[in-house]
Amino acid sequence: MATSGVYHGKLAALPRRYVARQKLCLRGTTDYWINALDGRPFFLVSRPVDPGLIEVLRTDLVPRLLADAPGQPTPAELILANGEKVTLALAERGTRLSHGLWVREIREREASGHQVSVLSTDYRSDLPPQAVRMFARWTQENFLKYLREHYAIDRLVEHGTEPLPATTTVVNPAWRQLDRQIRREQALLQRDQAAFGALSLSALPEPPELEAWPQQKARLHQALSTRATRLTEGKAKRKETPRHVALQDLPAEEQFPRLRAGRKHFVDTIKPIAYRAETALVGTVREALARPDDGRALVRELMRTPADLHPDLAAKTLTVRLHPLPSRLQDAAVRHLAEELTATETVFPGTDLRLVFSLNGPS
Repeated sequence: MATSGVYHGKLAALPRRYVARQKLCLRGTTDYWINALDGRPFFLVSRPVDPGLIEVLRTDLVPRLLADAPGQPTPAELILANGEKVTLALAERGTRLSHGLWVREIREREASGHQVSVLSTDYRSDLPPQAVRMFARWTQENFLKYLREHYAIDRLVEHGTEPLPATTTVVNPAWRQLDRQIRREQALLQRDQAAFGALSLSALPEPPELEAWPQQKARLHQALSTRATRLTEGKAKRKETPRHVALQDLPAEEQFPRLRAGRKHFVDTIKPIAYRAETALVGTVREALARPDDGRALVRELMRTPADLHPDLAAKTLTVRLHPLPSRLQDAAVRHLAEELTATETVFPGTDLRLVFSLNGPS
């Protein structure tokens, strides 16, 4: 699933992007993050010039997914994306949308009576896999929220811009202006049509009302004719105007650069790797925690905890001794993690020293 995010800063030359969580148009570039059902990121696509989600899906995202992750298996039982087994109260029915399309509506009823539903055009799959996808849908939003809070994905990596290739295809500003005018005329036309249809005489009209009614009707009719003419002329002009042009064909004052890409691409590669590593650690510490939801907080705390390094060249080991945490329950989970990491027999890069992890203090 793809979701766009916006990097923004005080760079007035960049194109504008709408940021939903701030309800503002800010200047920046758009990133599309592609994640698995459990929220772990696969890859991201950065688009300084964004043609829209549908076009990016068609040209960039779907082809890469088909090449890198073909034939993903469908779960055979009701196991959530994070591996948790649950029992759910599920039901389904057919629902027809306002434009006539029949869809499959799947609902889950919680103990409180609250219901959550999802609409699908997959009419053949069994109910349990559809329910799993329904709950996995929110992992992407949770992932982006978490990365904004702890990985700063919506912050500039460096200030500065660089030129875009001159042949980059962009939306023609002239076409966009015409399209904006047409949308405005359509809205005003619909408003006037509603007013024209609502204009009527009262049950027992007085002479002043009878005299004014034809004049009001005539004015609204004239306004409708004028707006309809403007709308027709605008659509004809928009049709003659190319929707997309090369960046080099724009006037100099309307051309724009992009954010510097080198360091950003490097950091954007590191962040998904770091998140996937964190997720792997969380999965291990959860095995020793009473509340699995505490896993990420514990791993973040562990990353800030001091550690001692003790190389032993004779034994060819590098021992990482972690300092105790405030809680015994946390220490127990960290010891479990240390044992699992040691069992992997990982060699420290650039050496022949095997990593050994331990926790200082009594067991």
